[in-house]
Amino acid sequence: MNRHRMSVHPSTPSTPSAASTRVPAVVAWVAASRSKRTHLKGLVAGCVLGAATGLMPVQVAAQPPAAAGASPAAQCPALLRHTMPRLQDEAPQPLCQYAGRVLLVVNTASQCGYTPQYKGLEALHAKYAARGLVVMGFPSNDFGGQEPGDAKQIGDTCFNFYGVRFPMFSKVTVKGANAHPFYAQVAQASGQSPGWNFHKYLVDRQGKVVASFKSDIEPEDRRLTAALEKLLTAP
Repeated sequence: MNRHRMSVHPSTPSTPSAASTRVPAVVAWVAASRSKRTHLKGLVAGCVLGAATGLMPVQVAAQPPAAAGASPAAQCPALLRHTMPRLQDEAPQPLCQYAGRVLLVVNTASQCGYTPQYKGLEALHAKYAARGLVVMGFPSNDFGGQEPGDAKQIGDTCFNFYGVRFPMFSKVTVKGANAHPFYAQVAQASGQSPGWNFHKYLVDRQGKVVASFKSDIEPEDRRLTAALEKLLTAP
């Protein structure tokens, strides 16, 4: 009986085919694509939710780059780079939030002969706020001691009695060496410090003080409203 010897060759590793090497890459690409689609669906859902509730998702599209060298401070006029507490709760209010608006800055008092001007100031606010006017009230006890009360008492007068809705800030000093830095800047820019309660300054959209009106100029005075409307019309 013939026996045939079988020659046995040591096995060599098989070379993977091109198709087999592509499979893991395809799987990875599919997984990545699914992940991107899931991420986009999350963003869309978040935006829809934000539109309904006022809350926006944390992840947002990248904003266009600011101009070279620009910073948040550079976008706010120097005059408004102050933070002041509001009257009703002393919550700090950055005045930069009013950048780009026309401002009517007024030092107020609750026991002054001009106190009824609150009505006219509120009327200006109601008429022109949609066009970009912000009336800003700053209670002060500098003239005749006519603002002696605390924040609650001042609020009772302006908010409750006169129906003021424009921003009111905590009591400050508006003249002399102890004037608040904001008021010191306003006075310096205009060349005129307040002479009494309800002195009025007009500030344009670029943060420049452009007009000053003494206390006896009523808010409805044509000299004031004409200047105001001119600023509101300007870019």
